[in-house]
Amino acid sequence: MLLFTSEVQIEATNAINQMYNFKFPEAEREFNYLKVKHPDHPLPDFLLGLVQWWKMVPNTQNEVYDDRLLEYMDRSISKAEKIWDDTENPEAAFFMAAAYGFKGRLHAERKHWARATLAAKNALKYLEYSREFADFSPELMFGDGLYNYYYHFIKQNFKLLRPVLWLFPKANKQQGIEQLEKVSYQAFYTRTEARYFLLQIYAMENMSEKSYELAKYTHQNYPDNPFFERYHARSAFMLGKLDEAMEVAKSILNKIDNKQVGYEGVSGRYASYILGYYQLYIFKNHTEAKIYFKKCMDFSIQTASLESGYYWASVLGLARIAYQEGDYDKAVDHCKEVMDKADKKTSQYTEAKKLLSEAKKARRKKK
Repeated sequence: MLLFTSEVQIEATNAINQMYNFKFPEAEREFNYLKVKHPDHPLPDFLLGLVQWWKMVPNTQNEVYDDRLLEYMDRSISKAEKIWDDTENPEAAFFMAAAYGFKGRLHAERKHWARATLAAKNALKYLEYSREFADFSPELMFGDGLYNYYYHFIKQNFKLLRPVLWLFPKANKQQGIEQLEKVSYQAFYTRTEARYFLLQIYAMENMSEKSYELAKYTHQNYPDNPFFERYHARSAFMLGKLDEAMEVAKSILNKIDNKQVGYEGVSGRYASYILGYYQLYIFKNHTEAKIYFKKCMDFSIQTASLESGYYWASVLGLARIAYQEGDYDKAVDHCKEVMDKADKKTSQYTEAKKLLSEAKKARRKKK
């Protein structure tokens, strides 16, 4: 048993913290050192695969790291299988569950549903085997929590996948959230992963206060992690914490300008929209608002995210500015763009339709 020896935990702790703070060369150096010391153990390859995952977290549409991630996870599984075949050590089962779980995450992200389903089934199978070792309980709860929550998330949001769910046992959504919350402060290896998912779950479940507290905490612990920082900005914005949201949003844009690792268009889209919104609706500064809204649109184009709410809200913001400045032709054009391309169920579409009518009336009166 290697995972819970104090020596390995001490060696791994600093490297894991470096990884979550996007200091990847430092983390990989430590993980490779662990690999030299323990060449036949699945832990170092798993951690090196986890590094690849976090490299893509800021923009999960980035497929550059896919092959390396799968390669490391397959190596971890291969080493764990050998240990399992020889000894049925539950630690080996734990690593197979974890590595298959990450493969499933990646395949689901790429919409490779058959591969994702197979990986999920393998993850659940080995998760069950590893229950024999009591020390794993906080770490095992991570897998259970994800399963309990996302079973229902898939059921509600992916109609085409519902027939596949009969292959899996029933799940309890609220229990899943509670399990992930326990993992977020009880587990050693999966603590931060649980927080990563909870931030997204709290946002989806409209738990704004919890989202804010967790986002602020994780950002403070990992100040150079773009995912945690943009969630801090977003959650502060949602709760109307103006000064805090602006400070964090400006920090994100500065880090993008400085080409800091992990800071790119997705985080820029969040930050620039927040600043544009405040400039228009709070400070009434049209010049600054236009700059930030156009930045948001540029970031959206860079990341192929023209369907995002931030993009259309920025176009709508430009329409409002044009209307207030008496440029009704431009206001009409922007409103038409939103109505032509945005989802009709969105608030942006509804607001654009209303503003279009007002702009046309004002234009007629002006003539």
